[in-house]
Amino acid sequence: MTVRQGNRLGISIQEHMAINVCPGPIRPIRQISSYFPRGGGEGGGSRSLLSPLLPGAAGGGGSLSAMSSMDTSIEIDSCDSDDNTSLGTLEFDLLYERATSSLHCTVLRAKGLKPMDFNGLADPYVKLHLLPGACKANKLKTKIVRNTLNPVWNETLTYCGITEEDMYRKTLRVSVCDEDKLTHNEFIGESRVALRRVKPDQTKHFNICLEHPPPLPSPTAMNTALRGISCYLREWETEQQRSLEERGRLLLCLQFLPPNARGGLCVGVKRCAHLAAMDVNGFSDPYVKTYLKPDVQKKSKHKTAVIKKTLNPEFNEEFFYEISFSELATKTLEVTVWDYDLGRSNDFIGGVSLGCHSQGDALQHWIDCLKNKGKKVERWHTLTNDLPGSTLQE
Repeated sequence: MTVRQGNRLGISIQEHMAINVCPGPIRPIRQISSYFPRGGGEGGGSRSLLSPLLPGAAGGGGSLSAMSSMDTSIEIDSCDSDDNTSLGTLEFDLLYERATSSLHCTVLRAKGLKPMDFNGLADPYVKLHLLPGACKANKLKTKIVRNTLNPVWNETLTYCGITEEDMYRKTLRVSVCDEDKLTHNEFIGESRVALRRVKPDQTKHFNICLEHPPPLPSPTAMNTALRGISCYLREWETEQQRSLEERGRLLLCLQFLPPNARGGLCVGVKRCAHLAAMDVNGFSDPYVKTYLKPDVQKKSKHKTAVIKKTLNPEFNEEFFYEISFSELATKTLEVTVWDYDLGRSNDFIGGVSLGCHSQGDALQHWIDCLKNKGKKVERWHTLTNDLPGSTLQE
């Protein structure tokens, strides 16, 4: 279609838009969505992810507002910069399973990656980090595909112990890197996805353009021009502080057996995830201890085996406390995670207390256990570096 009014040259709408947005020679248009204003998309990030235009939809901002309310399982990132498109594109799926508290990222393929080696190719792989709090504990990585700019992975990476609160406040950083055996691995590009955009138990497909990493915010160096975003910076500082207090996750299974069975509390220590690194090698040698307090006779201590050099250990051990239901209502189960050190004191990583005086998930887990006698109740818990009323002595 050509423009008759206001356009004496009779050029197409696409060419007219390209001239207005980018003065100079007309460039090919990769996506019509790239030339619409940003900032109206879900998540409020630096990119606008738009669905394809509907047949018969009117052009301009009004049609985009109507489409922004539509639910779609496929999102395409806008790439209005030659600098961004030169980095390549990446396709992946995200699925959050509420029942298992698991986040699955299936890395599918990349296309048109930036050449990084002398032969004009690359040896790409994908890394995942959860923000805030990116560290070795929550880094996942795909295999390396050699000598290609269009790698295919079809590989699923899984985070365990991801709560619904995590899905609301955390962001997934997806980075593509090039392996170099002689020097340091090289960064190609990245994308960041707010996890609140992923609905529970529904797979969401992403096809995004890789970007350069955003500059780090500097709350201590604000000038007059930055005062307008001071609220955002304070929120960022709060998130950073909160992430420092988290020391990992612990999956516990509680079961109260009635007197006609055996009579007591069965505590199953399943696994940990994203533990804090306590050793110089960036790992820990974790084990778990349990106490049922108050413990006047000092006989309630149980301890798992030590799992060497890991931040995501699997224990799958059970401990039994012979106790009546009435007595259990007055007790508190204290579970702590430690890093084993040969020849010196072991390091405390984090812990959780479950009882009638607990709060949040810990209290709910304890109540569910007492209400459902004979039934195993599993729940993930966030480890903290402080337990009220505990001396934290090894």
